[in-house]
Amino acid sequence: MLTELLEDEVEASGEYVAEVIYGANDGIITTFAVVSGVAGAALQPSIVLILGIANLLADGFSMGMSNYLSRRSEIAYRTSVENTGPETDEGKSPTSTAAVTFVAFVVAGWAPLFPYIFVLEPLFPVSLAVTGVAFFAVGASRSIVTDRRWYVNGGEMFAVGMLAAAVAYAVGTLLKGIA
Repeated sequence: MLTELLEDEVEASGEYVAEVIYGANDGIITTFAVVSGVAGAALQPSIVLILGIANLLADGFSMGMSNYLSRRSEIAYRTSVENTGPETDEGKSPTSTAAVTFVAFVVAGWAPLFPYIFVLEPLFPVSLAVTGVAFFAVGASRSIVTDRRWYVNGGEMFAVGMLAAAVAYAVGTLLKGIA
């Protein structure tokens, strides 16, 4: 009985794992891309906060709404092809998936900005470290609802995120003479 209850709880906690991981990962990556680009271009730290917060909220909203439209399209497609009602295969509404994606994006996306908000010097290296930890933690947390090892999941997300950050930093460095 207890085993069945625990299995049901893990299944329920994993119901939105795709939205949480997608939103959190993209929130960290896009926010840190702004931080890296600004650092690479050697611009003022205040610009990191302005662009970072604007990106965090606008892109988070965009991600949530894109998820909403995607789920609605999927439901409409299934309804037209299968002549069924508007229920989804997983029972998740477009509104709930959009909200989960937005919240995960915004909550995780703050990580790269913390050193700039609390003036933790040296700003960019501290942001890099905090971001690396956030990537690893979000990735490792996937192991709660999957059979994969936590350090493999964490390392995978860390590698993808740091690669994206390297691209943004390189672009900022290459374009710093423009600003």
